[in-house]
Amino acid sequence: MLVVMKAQATAEQIQAVCEHIEALGYRAHPMPGAQRTAIGITGNQGEVDRGNIEELSGVAEVIRVSKAYKLASRDVKEEDTIIRFPGTDATIGGRNLAIVAGPCSIESREQAFAIAEQVAATGAQFFRGGAYKPRTSPYAFQGLGVEALKIMAEIRDRFGLRIITEAIDNETLELVSHWADVVQIGARNMQNFSLLKHAGRLRMPVLLKRGMSATLDEFLMAAEYIMSEGNYEVILCERGVRTFADHTRNTLDLSIVPAVQKLSHLPILVDPSHGTGKRDKVLPMARAAVAVGADGILVEVHHQPEKALSDGPQSIYPDQFARMMDEIEQIAPIVDRKLVRGIRVETVAAQSHVAKTK
Repeated sequence: MLVVMKAQATAEQIQAVCEHIEALGYRAHPMPGAQRTAIGITGNQGEVDRGNIEELSGVAEVIRVSKAYKLASRDVKEEDTIIRFPGTDATIGGRNLAIVAGPCSIESREQAFAIAEQVAATGAQFFRGGAYKPRTSPYAFQGLGVEALKIMAEIRDRFGLRIITEAIDNETLELVSHWADVVQIGARNMQNFSLLKHAGRLRMPVLLKRGMSATLDEFLMAAEYIMSEGNYEVILCERGVRTFADHTRNTLDLSIVPAVQKLSHLPILVDPSHGTGKRDKVLPMARAAVAVGADGILVEVHHQPEKALSDGPQSIYPDQFARMMDEIEQIAPIVDRKLVRGIRVETVAAQSHVAKTK
């Protein structure tokens, strides 16, 4: 169910409706919009009695939401969700493209800083790097853990880049949420419902990657798990699905971008690195992702990919990243997007974050 408030409804009226819903034994999820506030109702097993709610002050109407993913649906929120990062002008969603770049894994301080310096100079706003790596082989490099998180925090302080890194279980979720700006839930964990619920109790953005064989509905329902716990700052990411094709590591499904945007208000990024697994395919698919309407690109960059401890074959060189930025900057206006290079950071806000992490 969805409670649509009147345009002139006050904060007190919205709070009173939320309290009334909670008193009925349900959960209230207020979702402010440009013109109105909508309040999603979850926890109900059947139809909610509309009568009492419709009579509350400030309520315009109560409507039924037919989709299983209620909070992620455009029925609840018509406007696109834009995720902002306090103290900076960085955003994910909206007209500006979000560019996330960095190595698959943080291998050393020198390696991470060398890459961060180059992607920051070229205009990325977000730095990605793995601290905890779920690998197919138990003998492969698993990441540096907390040491990598500390290195990325230094990168944020030095270059102003916001940090995106993956949590692989509830224990690492606690650590990542302390050091990073965005918690990533990887493809292998898209349906780890316990982890999704814990991520939903955080009050920070969560980047959710599509599972290797996940349908659109399964993808949006995974986002719903996070949102149902009260965290509405969810970023979706297409990273390729597993098919019969052998000319590419995965099959990058760009058709999911307009499909998601029709059904959901959540922003969606595209990862052409994991989506193809081959360096020569990354730039063409990044161009295509922007052309199809993605909200941003998540790409792996390494200054020495031939020596990378993970995913070297799909990591592009810094000069290729610069070329990619130039190319998508030309494509963006055609689809009413804008590439804003770099990030502006407010010094006071940055210092307060540093104090929190130390």
